[in-house]
Amino acid sequence: MFTQFEHFAATSLMGSPEEAPPRQDGHLRFDRDWEKMAFGLAIALSKQGYFEWEAFRQTLITTIADWEATHALNDPHWDYYQCWLASLEKVVLASGMIAAAEWETQIAHLLNCKTSSIDPPG
Repeated sequence: MFTQFEHFAATSLMGSPEEAPPRQDGHLRFDRDWEKMAFGLAIALSKQGYFEWEAFRQTLITTIADWEATHALNDPHWDYYQCWLASLEKVVLASGMIAAAEWETQIAHLLNCKTSSIDPPG
């Protein structure tokens, strides 16, 4: 069950097709385990105050627009959650909560699903 913030964060992304996460039968669709973890990580870090949700949302919109500007709309390499992860990296590094090298280490674990969670900062 979502808290009020989690519900707000998830539904705020549903407004426009460009920024909406993939859905199937009315539910969020995650094809790979790391996508669920990255989705949850963004919500959790914002909820804990590491960055504003709107800053993440705007970064995601910009990241998607940048990708679309350099690729054909039917490019088979399109990956919503790669844009999500790139946006998360931008806001996390901009917040100063973690060094870039540590981010890379933690995200490598996430992408390989070698750990069930990312170590907390500090």
